[in-house]
Amino acid sequence: MEVLPSVRALTPCDRCAARRASLCSKVNVDLQKELARLSHHRTYRIGETVLAEMEATSFVGIVVSGVLRMQKSLEDGRQQLVGLLFRSDFFGRVFGGLSDYAIEAASDVTLCCYERGAFERLTGRFPELEHQLMLSTLDELDAARNWMLLLGCQTTPERIASFFLMLCRRGGADEWTPGAKLSIHVPIGRRDMASYLGTTGETISRVIHEMSRKGIIKIRNAQDFEVLNKRQLVRMSGRDDLRSNLQQQSDRVVHLSL
Repeated sequence: MEVLPSVRALTPCDRCAARRASLCSKVNVDLQKELARLSHHRTYRIGETVLAEMEATSFVGIVVSGVLRMQKSLEDGRQQLVGLLFRSDFFGRVFGGLSDYAIEAASDVTLCCYERGAFERLTGRFPELEHQLMLSTLDELDAARNWMLLLGCQTTPERIASFFLMLCRRGGADEWTPGAKLSIHVPIGRRDMASYLGTTGETISRVIHEMSRKGIIKIRNAQDFEVLNKRQLVRMSGRDDLRSNLQQQSDRVVHLSL
């Protein structure tokens, strides 16, 4: 009698929408099992605080769905949006006592969380986890430097176009695939968007309506848009690296069609 191979039951980690792009997918099977054993899910409604500024960091984790915003308070009471965290992004401070920024739910979110002490002990047993955290930190640093360049050198329309392209990529869309339909969902309100882009809500509205008038985007509502002209959006962003990427993809398609 033929013996059938055993079938492993699916776990919540197997069904996790963030797993493919998160650090969980980049470590060995034994470490994946340990991470699954320590993890638990938490949900937050839009506007709720995940970690307060200067709060002792009791847990860290990965965004499973939704978007988090990182916010810093100034001495005069003003608040500055300094970053957004999307699906598969790591949040929280490992090997540190206090949270430098307030982390809030920019939309309804589901988080895969780990008790900080247990997670830190795991890095001692599995050096590759610490390695992945270092790579994640370097990626975050590069993103911060690029955003500093954007805020310091680009015009407001260029910033908005770059922001829209970033949302396309982080939302899982491939803006370089010919014929692909691109949808943009802005997970934050105009006030937060203005803070993030270093401008005003009125200026953002004016630029967006100008983009619509030129046929670059279609406005569905205040937070949802459809890209009608990808090339023009990239050109508007002022990003030579994006134009080069788009041209390479276009050349490849032409070559394949010959």
